[in-house]
Amino acid sequence: MTEQYAEPELGFPLSGIPGFYAEEMPETVVAEAAGQTLTWQELDQQSNRVARGLKEKGSERGRIVSLLIPNSTALIVAIFACYKAGASPQVLSPRMTPHELSAILELGEPAAVIVADDGSGPEFPGTVTLQELGDGHGDDALDPEVAVAWKAPVSGGSTGRPKIILSGREAVTSDIDPTFWGVGQRERSLITAPLFHNAPLNTALCTIFRGGTVSLLSRFDAEGTLAEIDRFGATWIYLVPTMMRRIMALPEDVRTSYSLESVHSFWHCAEPCPAWLKREWIDWVGAERLWELYAGTEAEAGCTVRGDEWLEHEGSIGKVTWGRIILLDSDGNEITEPDVTGEVFMRPPEGMPPTYRYIGAEPRTRRGWSSLGDMGHFDSDGYLYLHDRSSDMVTVGGVNIYPAEVEAALMEHPQVLIAVVIGLPDPDTGNRLHAIINTTGGDGVTDEELALFLADRLSRNKLPRTYERVSEPLRDDAGKVRRPALRAARLSTADTTGTTDHSRKASTAS
Repeated sequence: MTEQYAEPELGFPLSGIPGFYAEEMPETVVAEAAGQTLTWQELDQQSNRVARGLKEKGSERGRIVSLLIPNSTALIVAIFACYKAGASPQVLSPRMTPHELSAILELGEPAAVIVADDGSGPEFPGTVTLQELGDGHGDDALDPEVAVAWKAPVSGGSTGRPKIILSGREAVTSDIDPTFWGVGQRERSLITAPLFHNAPLNTALCTIFRGGTVSLLSRFDAEGTLAEIDRFGATWIYLVPTMMRRIMALPEDVRTSYSLESVHSFWHCAEPCPAWLKREWIDWVGAERLWELYAGTEAEAGCTVRGDEWLEHEGSIGKVTWGRIILLDSDGNEITEPDVTGEVFMRPPEGMPPTYRYIGAEPRTRRGWSSLGDMGHFDSDGYLYLHDRSSDMVTVGGVNIYPAEVEAALMEHPQVLIAVVIGLPDPDTGNRLHAIINTTGGDGVTDEELALFLADRLSRNKLPRTYERVSEPLRDDAGKVRRPALRAARLSTADTTGTTDHSRKASTAS
């Protein structure tokens, strides 16, 4: 029987979380990062000091505070200082350019922009450090505050126009997110991606809200992640398929030298997981320990599937486990037949208020249902299968092709680490498929070998016409790919006859 621990009741202000657990276990570590630890007592006291500084800057209910701090114990302090000041935390990438940051700050009009104490991050006027905010302030308790939104993440980079996705939930405890992710009490969660991505932020905070401990990686390293699982005694892991592929690319004797016995759940999301890769992970860690989640930052609805269930419905992302999901055809009619492709539309559960509000954009809606642009189909048992984003679809000679299918086939090749497929102009077929790949190194693999490998896996119209090898990362830390940016860069170095810039093509990943 699982032991039950004291935890705040549902609807408890997030601003009071550090104080609640500091009374019960003051010296217990709540967060680890880069060799530093943070206890509950330290979190409570330090966030009190910073919150007072934020209030002097104008932080209050209804305001946003932007945080340009990398994964660290300081970031956890900053987030709870926002809650205690009544503001909604907005975690942003410290690697943002001043131009990118300016567009976001113009939308959100934050009360403060906090950077790391070492001054790293964009050079932007008006930023302040945690130390500057906390200096001269006492660490005694503040009156409880409840921010209008418990988070204010940013999205829209693929369009070049950022938008803020303001959560529809106030900054109070809820059973929704922990239930989505299977985060239990006193979990020890290893977060492998930056918290400026929504899923890592959600899962790290869900762990903390339930009295657990998080280990935040500053950068992903395949073997280093396995070593940290064993060192930390992690019970819950966040991954994306790109990370899973890099781990499986390790020599088997290296990979199997780590026990991973403490883990009860490996969760992946954010990008399609090729079936072959998922099977390899199921064979390695066991079907009952591998989970997948599908949802958007908007959190209107979603699906989950465990490995053993997935084996019965291979390729599925599961059944709808919260909210409502339907498929609509191009005319807006609901698709009720199995195995017919349509666009995925969502709604929150009946009677629930809106789960988000955009700042800087309008949702894509039809008859009260909203869409993230994904295409998919349901099978006869009600399991959902995704094809790709409608915006990523490439039309070649009048045939609609979803890059994710081609990418999954490419990554079955043992020397292809990551693949991204885009459409480039072609005078004959309108578009041609162009594959950009990171390889595992070694002697490399030729275009002819790749074409032969794919010939048994894909129909002829889905085969890339051209290939390119690059050393730079193709996906970010959360597994996201910015296809429009990749395509725009290639349009400046490729003509429309199918030839490519061979200086770029010759670059092979190490």
